[in-house]
Amino acid sequence: MVAIGRALISNPKVLLCDEISLGLAPVVIKDIYAAFPRIKASGASVIVVEQDIAQALKVADRVYCMMEGRVTLSGKPSDLTREEIQDAYFGRITK
Repeated sequence: MVAIGRALISNPKVLLCDEISLGLAPVVIKDIYAAFPRIKASGASVIVVEQDIAQALKVADRVYCMMEGRVTLSGKPSDLTREEIQDAYFGRITK
């Protein structure tokens, strides 16, 4: 959380968050994800690298699944099924 706060002080155009749910208490994760709409409203783009699919889909405008440096699936969360995302995550499809 301190790293995110430090990054936001500089008024970034893009905020990259890598595995923000890893090792944090659920209440902290909830607070961080609740802040994303405000961060986006301030004009910053937010890129979230996350294994918690359900959490990421709640705040995402676009989803990109990658495997070995290649995009295996992309689209709006409303256009993708959970099965498609899981298949792309585990390398079972390429779209």
